[in-house]
Amino acid sequence: MEQYGLIGYPLEHSFSKSYFNDKFKAEAIDAEYINFEIPSIKEFKSIIKGNPQLKGLNVTIPYKEQVIPYLDQLSENAKLIGAVNVIKIERSKSKTKLTGYNSDIIGFKESIEPLLQPQHERALVLGTGGAAKAVYYGLTQLGIIATYVSREKTSKTMLTYKELDAGILNVNTIIVNCTPVGMWPNTGECPAIPYELLNEKHLLYDLLYNPDETLFMAKGKAQGAAVKNGLEMLLLQAFAGWEFWHGTRK
Repeated sequence: MEQYGLIGYPLEHSFSKSYFNDKFKAEAIDAEYINFEIPSIKEFKSIIKGNPQLKGLNVTIPYKEQVIPYLDQLSENAKLIGAVNVIKIERSKSKTKLTGYNSDIIGFKESIEPLLQPQHERALVLGTGGAAKAVYYGLTQLGIIATYVSREKTSKTMLTYKELDAGILNVNTIIVNCTPVGMWPNTGECPAIPYELLNEKHLLYDLLYNPDETLFMAKGKAQGAAVKNGLEMLLLQAFAGWEFWHGTRK
């Protein structure tokens, strides 16, 4: 039986395990998907060595960047973003080859592209982690000028939440939440942006999908903005991951 799995910490709210095991059952695939909840990336090698049937892994917080030194090869997108969320495992008698990919960028681009309107030329990316990097480069590949927003300014091109004013919100008509703020069970929280400055020209995209409508989305919708959660992105990146594992996507 083939095995696939997920590494991260913690994993109690993982989408991947139920998704892939349901897929295997529905399509009569002789495989299983296992969660590997590891408190340190140092345990990664033992997972690869101790599970010889493993054909592929997904990677989630906090290891999307930490896992890179353990890999033999990276896709172009993974190199560009500096984060990996899919690992293909190829074994031979003499060597095990680990290749890292980033399917977050694929899921994000394919899910946001149908929503884009002529006014959507610039975007604010809330957060600076691995998912935020995938979103930033995905927007760039779609021809959209993106700017990171964080609590602290760590580069000249970055904005802080306190700097967001009418002028900035007027030209940045896409806002993507790549932070965990507002995720269940903290559903009464939302990123600290001036929602009163939003209007029908804006598109608010939340990478979160639990709850279905976050407070970030609800506040945007109240101002007339279009909104979308991260569920479709999650599904699309899962499709892409399966294709990476089986060589049908490079």
